[in-house]
Amino acid sequence: MRLIIIGAGFAGMYAALSAARLRDIQGVSPEELQIALIAPEPTLVVRPRLYEPKPETLTAPLLDVLKAIDVDYVQGSAETIDTKAQTVQIATPKGTRKTLSYDRLVVATGSRLFRPNIPGLAEHSFSVDSLDDAIALDKHLHSLAGRPAVNGRDTVVVAGGGFTGIEAATEMPSRLREIFGKDAKTRVIIVDRNGAIAPDMGEGPRPVIEEAMRKLGVEIRLGAGVASLDKSGVTLSNGEHIETETVVWAAGIRAAPLTQQIPAERDNFGRLLVDRDLRVPTVPGVFATGDAARAACDDEGNYALMSCQHATRMGAFAGNNAAAELLGVPTKPYHQKGYVTCLDLGEAGALFTRGWDRKVEMVGDVAKKTKQEINTVWIYPPRAERAAALASADPENVTKV
Repeated sequence: MRLIIIGAGFAGMYAALSAARLRDIQGVSPEELQIALIAPEPTLVVRPRLYEPKPETLTAPLLDVLKAIDVDYVQGSAETIDTKAQTVQIATPKGTRKTLSYDRLVVATGSRLFRPNIPGLAEHSFSVDSLDDAIALDKHLHSLAGRPAVNGRDTVVVAGGGFTGIEAATEMPSRLREIFGKDAKTRVIIVDRNGAIAPDMGEGPRPVIEEAMRKLGVEIRLGAGVASLDKSGVTLSNGEHIETETVVWAAGIRAAPLTQQIPAERDNFGRLLVDRDLRVPTVPGVFATGDAARAACDDEGNYALMSCQHATRMGAFAGNNAAAELLGVPTKPYHQKGYVTCLDLGEAGALFTRGWDRKVEMVGDVAKKTKQEINTVWIYPPRAERAAALASADPENVTKV
């Protein structure tokens, strides 16, 4: 029997850990149930931290962890999924193709930044969506120091007033001072089409966010989107033109394109609709998890968000359940009633909320300490020691808040 997991992000990593855990509990050997993880590199990109400086440091190795739990790592990119033949075709780094058959498949392919067809966006914008994108932005920012301080060199525009945009914008003043010097007159502007900053956060946390923006000198443009970009800067939908050499696009994500190869229903974000076991109901043998899945968290109408908080726990349930079907043991319905947010606000601290109504629990330096612990400890892989790694993947205890 073979269980294949596509993706080495938070969901894929925990799917592998959890499947291996159940296999171990059931006393089944790796030869009887092979678990294989497909990804271009055996590393976890710590994506929630890519708004920070030195993004090249924000990865964690997975190979030793996978070896410790007897999960086979297959290097390459999954290109074609044939759900009728139950095969996955992989493009290897050497340019060859190989095909693996599966008895169960976990699609944990994550999400990608959504880039609409805005004139100049592809040519003149940066992002913090992927490791390569974040590294390119960091190199660009450092290159600005060698250019004349004219034509918006010291101005950064962040398009998108959601979670990612806010973290990128509030981190930017300190990043720019580090590059240009503490006396540099930098300018950071966040732009959003909505009538309020952080539209999904609700009214409770918003005053904290707005105060942080004021403290940091981050300007806010609401009710206007990006109409076009060129070498001189960005033009907004209200006609305003902002001179800048740096536009950071942070305006929404979609499920990775590979999910489109699964012949099943998807939501507006491209996520596969799954049942409570994270199974794609209309496609035998296929599970979806993390940002690739639209999953109910509870019986109250709340659905998992495209975040590592949900992806880690969803991954653990998906891996467990895919293995459970093969081993003939009961599955565990996914549930995640606890929900918190911890929004980094740069030198203004952080904001910690609890519950779907986002009740503010901590702000400022106290919340910042929690954010730093989340970013540097909680979201990293377990140590590469078999017992500890397997113990970390009990679905009921992963991301329990």
